[in-house]
Amino acid sequence: MGLKQNLHNLKEKYKGTKMAPAFNAIHTFLYLPNEITHGGTHIKAADDLKRTMNIVIMALVPCLLFGMFNAGYQHNAAINGFTEGMSFFSGDFWNMDNFLIGLKKILPLVIVSYVVGLVIEFIFAVIKGHEVEEGYLVTGMLVPLIVPVDLPLWMLAVAVAFGVVIGKEVFGGTGMNILNPALTIRAFLFFAYPTWMSGDKVWVYDAVERAGSADAISGETVLGSLAQSQPLSYSVSDMFFGFIPGSVGETSTLLILLGALFLIFTKIGSWRIMLSSVIGALAMGYIFNLVVDAGVIGETSKFYGLMSLDFWKHLLIGGFAFGAVYMATDPVTASQTNKGKWIYGFLIGFISIMIRVFNPAYPEGVMLAILLMNVFAPTIDHYVVQGNVKRRLKRLKAKTA
Repeated sequence: MGLKQNLHNLKEKYKGTKMAPAFNAIHTFLYLPNEITHGGTHIKAADDLKRTMNIVIMALVPCLLFGMFNAGYQHNAAINGFTEGMSFFSGDFWNMDNFLIGLKKILPLVIVSYVVGLVIEFIFAVIKGHEVEEGYLVTGMLVPLIVPVDLPLWMLAVAVAFGVVIGKEVFGGTGMNILNPALTIRAFLFFAYPTWMSGDKVWVYDAVERAGSADAISGETVLGSLAQSQPLSYSVSDMFFGFIPGSVGETSTLLILLGALFLIFTKIGSWRIMLSSVIGALAMGYIFNLVVDAGVIGETSKFYGLMSLDFWKHLLIGGFAFGAVYMATDPVTASQTNKGKWIYGFLIGFISIMIRVFNPAYPEGVMLAILLMNVFAPTIDHYVVQGNVKRRLKRLKAKTA
């Protein structure tokens, strides 16, 4: 008797009980359901919510694997010195020692994220008597990619529990939440444990343990350096390919761009939100460049470092690209109308760079920008719909006049 039949038998055995959602979730995650439609006309498609979530996870896997290599590379490079002319084809980067170091640190983050989040999902499904919701399949992968590599596992577990319960379940579960769960988790970490989410010690593995010792290492991010008006120490190619310190999955703009193209091709991610976010970020960055060029802000200003940065380089540093592609496009919390998506995305990009520049203590603004626009997305859609209604009524009156 095969695994599929055994799972089906368990489903039948516990059908109608509180444990039924748990067995249904395992069965439908691995196999298509046995149930079929009867009578009437039905729309047939090969995909469902689980398969949609799996496509997003596939788009995230390259960022995860690169993050593992980069975690090991940043650790070794901080100790032994950085290699000049690093490229995607460099053996110094793609060696197994780097990967094993990254695997050692990042795999536990992934495991804790999924175990804690899914256990809570199963508990709520059993208590409420509904099916286990698939939304956490993506959230569970996103969370390890947007945190520092050295984040303690117990902190991650506490944050995941908070994000799933407060950020999603209290609103009714997947499809009902108003805030992106992954960003809710990151926001909780930042405000509850700020010393573990910023500074120059949390982005490189082993930096915290070595702090205060003779061989202490540090790994200040590009944003952190610029926020202190320090000169840019990484080349454009380093920033584009991702050979820089940062959260696990957000450093490689190249892989994020490829993931964006994959999500657009599979019609999972909204190209309108992605493109408008980029336009908004470029617009805000360009305005800041004009302010610096006009001499309004001098080199002694604490805002000079990030304001004077070439406006297009804002796309290559920090978590902006990752947030715009993988989290701003969340179909549950984003705007639903086409015009609303343009407005929603533009404001995310615009506000992200504004927060990044004006808050040197927290130079990464994309998290707060997306969470803020999550709140206003329904309002944007409301006015877009009302505007359409008014235009149609106006045309109708013109025809009948």
